[in-house]
Amino acid sequence: MKADELLVHCYAERKDGQWQAFCLDFDLAAQAETFGEVRAKLDAMLDDYVAEATVGEDRAFGEQLLTRRAPWWMWVRYYLCQWGCRGARHRAFREPLPVVLAPHLRRA
Repeated sequence: MKADELLVHCYAERKDGQWQAFCLDFDLAAQAETFGEVRAKLDAMLDDYVAEATVGEDRAFGEQLLTRRAPWWMWVRYYLCQWGCRGARHRAFREPLPVVLAPHLRRA
């Protein structure tokens, strides 16, 4: 596995006084007042989402959950932000994919 495969595609935009952040690889979204807060919320959501899909209650649906992607138009917005819309209202970024140890590998 390449290091780049351990990063997920995200972008955030400021709209109506709130920051909205999106993880395109899993079609997740968060909202907060500041960019730092929304990024932290999205990061926490990613941790929980991956844990539930791999070792949690939703592991039976893990393949479905881990291959769920945002619609194509959101990917277009991400790449537009990445290539030139950087500023006070739009930000593209990559987040590390949370690594979850299988139950038999965790310490008691």
